[in-house]
Amino acid sequence: MNLKQLVGIKAAEFVEDGMIVGLGTGSTAYYMVEEIGRRMREEGLKITGVTTSSGTKAQAESLGIPLKSIDEVPVVDLTIDGADEISADFQGIKGGGAALLFEKIVASYSKQTIWIVDGSKMVDQLGRFPLPVEVIPYGSQQLMRLFEEKNYQPVLRHTETGETVVTDSGHYIIDLHLERIEDPEKLATYLDQLVGVVEHGLFLNMVSKVVVASENGVSVLDTPFQK
Repeated sequence: MNLKQLVGIKAAEFVEDGMIVGLGTGSTAYYMVEEIGRRMREEGLKITGVTTSSGTKAQAESLGIPLKSIDEVPVVDLTIDGADEISADFQGIKGGGAALLFEKIVASYSKQTIWIVDGSKMVDQLGRFPLPVEVIPYGSQQLMRLFEEKNYQPVLRHTETGETVVTDSGHYIIDLHLERIEDPEKLATYLDQLVGVVEHGLFLNMVSKVVVASENGVSVLDTPFQK
């Protein structure tokens, strides 16, 4: 069993009968969704899922997980999702899978959020992983120029075949190659006020627990941000 599978299965243990569960996106979250499907089949678990991408929606539907949109539920009890980087003070970068907007919307309306990662995602300081910024196509080149002037090393995300990546909402993603983010709160505030920026991948003060897998096993870390 690989590390992603280990944390996905462990995190699914926190799902309880009757919960509304935010289902994350990505290769690690995939195993969590599979495990919830198994628990429903074999243990009679009953939940309602709220998905964070079209890919997760298709997977959940194939497993028979009942789904509602974020606008059809009063609140999400628990969201489980992957992360691309988590700092020592439990701040995160997400969006490597291009689902950051829906992921942040679902997390914002969740009572608890669990991130599931392998040990390589745990870092002292954010920034080595490129920071995704979701932007509307109209004006995106102006934002590219602005980020270049700031020396943020912006790269418009493309597919392997060279086409511009388009998110589930029809937006583009600009990845900022920053190496080190000295003040995530300040950067988040700056990006939030830029016209044409829809969302960014800084997930600050949002995670309740982090489930980390390493060669030594799985650890569950509590954070200061328990709601």
